Amino acid sequence: MEQKLSAIKRLLEVMDELRVKCPWDREQTMISLRNNTIEECFELTDAIIDNDIPNIRKELGDLLLHIVFYSKIAEEHGLFSIAEVANGECEKLIFRHPHVFGEAKAKDAGEVCKNWEALKRKEKDGNKTILSGVPGGMPSLPKAYRIQEKAANAGFDWEKKEDVWEKVKEEISEVENEIKQGSKESTESEVGDLLFSIINMARLYGIDPDTALERTNKKFIKRFTYIENKLKENNESLQKMSLERMEELWQQAKSEE
Repeated sequence: MEQKLSAIKRLLEVMDELRVKCPWDREQTMISLRNNTIEECFELTDAIIDNDIPNIRKELGDLLLHIVFYSKIAEEHGLFSIAEVANGECEKLIFRHPHVFGEAKAKDAGEVCKNWEALKRKEKDGNKTILSGVPGGMPSLPKAYRIQEKAANAGFDWEKKEDVWEKVKEEISEVENEIKQGSKESTESEVGDLLFSIINMARLYGIDPDTALERTNKKFIKRFTYIENKLKENNESLQKMSLERMEELWQQAKSEE
């Protein structure tokens, strides 16, 4: 523990010095750091998807730097300090884990999640409604997952997870019907409903749809890049390639994974 505290103390001291001596660091504000923070979060998630342990450690360090940076700026303006950030989080965790720090009982992780949402609404600054805590700027796919998760923790969920398949099939049928009708606006609405139902299905079966889709993105990029490289080796043109040739190379890419 002493080694960990010493490392955090060192980071705080480095930040103090940077804010005094570095022209770039001295000029930064919470707003100017915002986009960099978003980028760091995505870099961390990329490393996690790839199970790249060295980069997970590196990106966690970058994210920790941003937490220290925001806290330092806030302290300079008399708003709050890194100590208040840490203590506030400790108090929240203790309050939301009465089964650990109190007398409450929780038989499994699902019950912990339900209790967590209920306790959030009891807090002084807690959410006024169940879904009000979902950030508006969150990307649509993980936002849909979080909305469904919160609703489920409040008891709004399928009795049996298998029942979701009828909903998925219903939404597919409605998309097909709207496409036949030729209404782009209605088709867009039904496609949204279909995606929402698929995300719900993934949740019910314990799959994170955002992670699943990102793995497929990476897989597609790898295979398509393989096709491009093979075509270059053979002086072939991607634009002039037949679907049969493309499928042949696609299967080659799959076989080499």
